Amino acid sequence: MQKRRCDHCHLEFDEKVLVKDTSFNDGSKYFCCKGCQGVYHLLKSEGLDDFYEKMGDTKLNPASTDISDVEKFDLDGFNQKYIKEKDGFNEIYLIIEGIHCSACVWLNEKVLHQKEGIVEASINQTNNKAKIVWDSDSIKLSQIILTIRSIGYNAYPYDPSMQEVQANATRRDYYSRLLVGVFTTMNIMWIAIAQYAGYFTGMKSDIKNILNFAEFVLATPTLFYTGSVYFKGAYYGIKNRYVNMDILVATGASLAYIYSIYAMFTHRGEVYFDSVTMIITFVFTGKYLEVLSKKKAVDRLDSFNSSVPTEVLIIKNSEKILLGVEEVKVGDIIEIKAGEKIVIDGVIVSGEGSFDTASLTGESNPVFLRTGDKLISGYICLDSVIRYEAMHDVHSSVLSKITSLLEDSMNKKPKIERLANIISGYFSTAILVLALGTFAFWYFGGSGFEKSLIVGISVIVIACPCALGLATPVSTLVGLGLGAKKGILFKEASFLETMAKCDVLMLD
Repeated sequence: MQKRRCDHCHLEFDEKVLVKDTSFNDGSKYFCCKGCQGVYHLLKSEGLDDFYEKMGDTKLNPASTDISDVEKFDLDGFNQKYIKEKDGFNEIYLIIEGIHCSACVWLNEKVLHQKEGIVEASINQTNNKAKIVWDSDSIKLSQIILTIRSIGYNAYPYDPSMQEVQANATRRDYYSRLLVGVFTTMNIMWIAIAQYAGYFTGMKSDIKNILNFAEFVLATPTLFYTGSVYFKGAYYGIKNRYVNMDILVATGASLAYIYSIYAMFTHRGEVYFDSVTMIITFVFTGKYLEVLSKKKAVDRLDSFNSSVPTEVLIIKNSEKILLGVEEVKVGDIIEIKAGEKIVIDGVIVSGEGSFDTASLTGESNPVFLRTGDKLISGYICLDSVIRYEAMHDVHSSVLSKITSLLEDSMNKKPKIERLANIISGYFSTAILVLALGTFAFWYFGGSGFEKSLIVGISVIVIACPCALGLATPVSTLVGLGLGAKKGILFKEASFLETMAKCDVLMLD
């Protein structure tokens, strides 16, 4: 029975079960369901069908029209927990499942911007986190979720606790890969010492062949397990016609590996399996440190969320009720005791006492406040029981706004980071051309294939712009985290760049 793939999701089905659509000028199209057919028509009518060229052979989930669980996105409890009101619009952070590459990001942003009522839709490809801002009078969140599902993806609200689990899983995965690389590199170096010693003092061919095979056994998991992240990055780079740093690493290590296999079986020339493990392990160590740096920086920023109380004590009809902070409304009377942090802005209605305001004002001495004085979220009650009236809901309070500013600053790239990404792309292309030219120069100069290949690979590996492409975003993230730890908050990461150009910096 003949198989054929769906022209939207690219999954293969028996041709007889596919929906045939002959309404297109460029020939008949086949779809696995009405959902995929509808998405294809939508993209075609909106002039967004370039997505399929960018997507290449990537497979998507079939477009879903399931509405069985979307009602929950419009419930009041859900809105209070995840949605913030800002400048008259609603704002939410979503994690979008199924994003593989920049083409997926491009499609989701384009389709969302086409929907009436959506003001902003920006997606961070590194963590699939999307910031959506919309007008609730024109479109509901459930309709936005359905729109994302209709093009083969899924979305759920961003939850810091879930992201912590994911970050720890990534760290453990990278740690396992690094352990494999370090273990194989350490062992292969002992074999390499014997190889080099035998090269100068003489070694029987059968012993040399055994050592070559042992190096091959050790180098293979390093290349295909530890180095798989580079092959994945290189694949998506090539698919999107973009030369990235992963292509350089994958190309250099693969060429050395393939040539070494050839030399091992033909007994011509020397093997370079030790170089393969060194290349992968050394560069991957930098990538692992990048993951750790990002996690530490994010942990510092998430500490704002973790230190904020999730429940408050409300006084209603002389009764004390414990409510979640999302359920507190303007005008509610809140009671706090010594040692508790203010989470919602308000005005004291009874009681007086001292407050630690250092986290917001930098004032080292306690501040004494009494009835009629304002309480700002972030203050800490030191010595008494206070009752105050809520002036805002939790999302409009100062502490919540500070957290939002920090999240926005992490998503906005400074100019120097965008410039570094552009330069590294051109730089990678130039290095590949230079390496090819170097190989040709040495080969036609009479140096032989082996030496010419190794020299060409050396150009690729040594010139890899990992420091250029990785150091800039990591340093930005670490700078934001350190600033938050010291009590200095940046609305945008670009202010770090501006501040570096100042001769004098004055802070109030």
